[in-house]
Amino acid sequence: MRKPGNGRNSKESLLPCQLPATIAPKPNVACNTQLALNNITVTRRRNALALFQSFAEEALTKGAAPKGLEQAFAQKLEISPSMWSQVKSSRPIGDKLARQIEQHAGKPAGWLDEEREAAGLSQAEEQFLALSLQAWRASNAAGKKALREYLRQQIGVRPADAPSVTQSRQRL
Repeated sequence: MRKPGNGRNSKESLLPCQLPATIAPKPNVACNTQLALNNITVTRRRNALALFQSFAEEALTKGAAPKGLEQAFAQKLEISPSMWSQVKSSRPIGDKLARQIEQHAGKPAGWLDEEREAAGLSQAEEQFLALSLQAWRASNAAGKKALREYLRQQIGVRPADAPSVTQSRQRL
């Protein structure tokens, strides 16, 4: 008996929900389960990142240096810095790790599993925007151009790729 994926036809290794519609069977539980797992993975990651954001803002407000905040957060959660790095980027957060994170962050069980609305601007972001607006208003045309160019360089955006004011406001 051949194992899936060993043949020449790469479609053998795909789940039925990943096959083109012309040859895919009717939806099945495996596909729905996979979609649910992807959603919980994304939700848990977003919530874990929100926990880190809160932790970092609180630490910075208390005067902590930015360097080492990730390691301190990992230590608070009782996971290795390497594990935290993986969780931030791609590693799915399983049930056991989710409960551990919630416990050490002082959240109730299941907190990481719940979708949340975006919290809006943090205090640090509001302060940055106020400072930026003050600098913008105090600058002449050459200063405004230099400020725009500096910010574009920092994020690696070419002038043609930069969002318009209308597009920026729509994201907020």
